[in-house]
Amino acid sequence: MIQIHHWREDLTPIMAFPFIDPVLARFGPVEIRWYGLMYLVGFAVAFLIIRSEFKRKNGPLPVDAAGDFLFYLIMGLMIGARLGYALFYNLDVYLSRPWEILAVWRGGMSFHGGMIGMIVSGWIFARSRNVAFLELADIAAISVPIGLMAGRIGNFINGELYGRVTSAPWGIVFPDGGPLPRHPSQLYEAVFEGPILFLILWLLRRRMNVNGGILSLFIIFYGLFRFCIEFFREPDVQLGYLYFGLTMGQILCLLMIIGGLTLMFTLRRLNGSRNESPGLS
Repeated sequence: MIQIHHWREDLTPIMAFPFIDPVLARFGPVEIRWYGLMYLVGFAVAFLIIRSEFKRKNGPLPVDAAGDFLFYLIMGLMIGARLGYALFYNLDVYLSRPWEILAVWRGGMSFHGGMIGMIVSGWIFARSRNVAFLELADIAAISVPIGLMAGRIGNFINGELYGRVTSAPWGIVFPDGGPLPRHPSQLYEAVFEGPILFLILWLLRRRMNVNGGILSLFIIFYGLFRFCIEFFREPDVQLGYLYFGLTMGQILCLLMIIGGLTLMFTLRRLNGSRNESPGLS
């Protein structure tokens, strides 16, 4: 439960962080953490979505291949997210101590790297099953947003990746964020990168008449949502603000948006100009 921490000079209440023990349960030396549970929730929902898409008429693969596909995606996500964090956010540290890349328990994951990892592992899986990669990529893209929501909720419970200082009435004082209230930017991301992005992709999936269309929409809208929310999120302390006052996350999102638009218009060109909107029937 969120409680009033203290009051601003204008008598507007400041909310304290709703402390939730990051450890859900302990069994001797074994700990079950909320963050890990959020990952499991995301993977479970992804499995159900992938299975549903495989099950539908003219699905790319039999239903029993859903678990194998998800396994490849998870491996690509975990490896790519870790390597992406090292490359994009802490390159100097990991160049001097490369063995620390394996210390995943210390934290440090990048979704942008994870997305690249999933694209690579998805391509490998598609090649191994002799199916169209972009068709599988569309299914994977639909399965990701709910997992993103769960992960951001896990970030909030951990009190990490909080936002910038704010005077908004919903500002929260985070345990490691100093005495001033901050944007709960993890929750902003949970909403926009989760259910809103999922609804966009889910409602348009039947209208896309070209493989890769859903993937391009995912890349564009994720990049757009994340770019905007980064204005409310505290930048990584080791990087701060970079070119033109943008964060590393925003720079990577701009590249995502450009890449997504390029993919969409390339698909449109390859498939002709049958429709006024690229990829829509």
